[in-house]
Amino acid sequence: MNDVDRIGLESAVVRKTAASRAGFTEGSVGRHLLKLGSFMAVGTMTMNVAQLAEAVYLGMVSTEALAAMGFAFPITITLFAFAGGIGSGASSVIARAMGAGDRDRVTLLVTHAQILAIIVGTLLGVFGAIFAEQIVQALGAKGVVLDMTIQYLQVYMFGVPFFLLSIVGSTLLRATGSAASPGIIMATGSIVQILLGPIFIFGWLGVPELGIAGAAWAYVLSRLVSIVLYSALLIRTRMMRLVLDGMPSSWMSILHVGGPAILSGLIMPFSMLVITRLLAGHGHEVVAGYNVATRVETMAHMILWSASSSVEPFIGQNWGARNFDRVKRALFLTNSFSLAWGVFTFVLMLLIGEFVVSLIDDNQVVSEVASSFFLIIPLSIGFMGIMQIATSSFNARGLPLPALVISVVRTVVVYVPLAIVADMFWGYVGIFLATSATNVGVGVVAWYWNRQSVALQKGQRDLSSRKTESLES
Repeated sequence: MNDVDRIGLESAVVRKTAASRAGFTEGSVGRHLLKLGSFMAVGTMTMNVAQLAEAVYLGMVSTEALAAMGFAFPITITLFAFAGGIGSGASSVIARAMGAGDRDRVTLLVTHAQILAIIVGTLLGVFGAIFAEQIVQALGAKGVVLDMTIQYLQVYMFGVPFFLLSIVGSTLLRATGSAASPGIIMATGSIVQILLGPIFIFGWLGVPELGIAGAAWAYVLSRLVSIVLYSALLIRTRMMRLVLDGMPSSWMSILHVGGPAILSGLIMPFSMLVITRLLAGHGHEVVAGYNVATRVETMAHMILWSASSSVEPFIGQNWGARNFDRVKRALFLTNSFSLAWGVFTFVLMLLIGEFVVSLIDDNQVVSEVASSFFLIIPLSIGFMGIMQIATSSFNARGLPLPALVISVVRTVVVYVPLAIVADMFWGYVGIFLATSATNVGVGVVAWYWNRQSVALQKGQRDLSSRKTESLES
C-alpha cells in the first residue's frame, strides 16, 4: 500500500469514527428521524403482526379465548409501563451523555440500567403470579374466560424479567446511536413468536396442545431470543462494563426521569382497567370486539409510537450537544407526520378494518363493536401521537414532571370521567367517542406546552451562555 492509499484509508477511518461519535448531532435531521423511525416501525409493526397473529390463533380456539386476552391486556400493558419508564429514564440520561461526549458514563449507565430492569422485572413477575386471579376477577372476568385468562397470565408472569430487559435493551441501543439494530432485533423476536404460536397453541410437531397458555409460552421465548441478540450487540460494541461502583447514583439518574415516566405509564393501564370494566357490563362479546379492534388499530398507532420513541434519543443527544435548532426541527417534522398518519389511518380503517376483523372472528356482535371503533377513534390518533411526542420531548430534556402531568390530566381528569358519563348515555359507542375527544383535546394542549417549554429552556440556556462568555472576557 503506497502513502497516498494509506492516507486515504486513515482519513476514511477518521471520518467514520467521527460520524459514529457524532451520533444524531450532525447530518440531516430528517434523514436521522427517518432511519430511526423506519427501523423502529419495522420492529413495532412486526411485533403487532405477531399480536394480531396471536389473536387469529386464539380466535380459532374460541371467542372466550379472545375475551380472555382482552381481560389480560390491562395487566400486560401495566408491565409495559415499568419497561417503558425505565427505558425512557435510561434513554434520557444516556442520550444526553452521548451528546456531551461522555462515553465512560454511557457504558456504566447501560450496564446499570439492565441490572435495574432484571430486578424490577423479577419483582413484578412474582407479584403478578401471586395476585393474577384476584386482579382478573376484579376486572369482571367469569367462568371459562376467567380460567383462560389465569392460564395465560401464569405463564406470562414467568417471562416478565425477559420482557422488561428486551424493551429496555431496545431503548439503550437507540440512545447510544444505533438506529437500525433495535428494529431488526424486535422484528426477529416477533417472527419467532409468530412461528412458535401455533406449535404451542395447537400442539404441532409433537408438542403438547397448550391452548391459550401456549400463546404465552411463544411470547416468553420470543423475548428471550431478543435478549440474547441485544446483549450480544451491546457487548460487541463495548457499550457495557460490568462495574457495580456508582450503581445507586446511576439508578437515581435513571429514575429521575424513569420514576415519573413509570407513574405516567401506569395511568394508562388504570384507564384500561376502567374501560374494560365498563365494556364488560355490555357482555364478553363486546370485550372481545374491543380487543380485536384495538389490536388492528394498534398496528397503525405503533407507527406513531415509533416516531415518538425515536425522537426521544435524537432530542436527548442534540439537547446535550446544545443543538437547539435541530430539536425544534425534529419536533416540527414528527408532529406533522403524526397528523398526516392519523388521516391515513382513518381512511384505511374505514376501508379494510371490518374485513380484517372478520378474518379473526365472525361473531356478529364482535364485528359491530369493531366497526363502531374504526368509525370513531382512528382519526384522533394523530393527536395522540402529538401528545406522545411532547412527553418524549420533556423526558429527553430531563423534565419528567410535565410528561406526568399530561398523563394524569388526560386520564384522571378528562378521559375516565368522560367515558363513564358517555357510557351511561350511549353505551360502548359513548366510550369510543370519549376516547376520540380526549385524544384531540389533550393532544393540542400538550403540543402548545411543549412548544413553549422548548423556547423557554432554550432562552435560559442562551442567557446562561452569554453570561459565562461575558465573565470569561
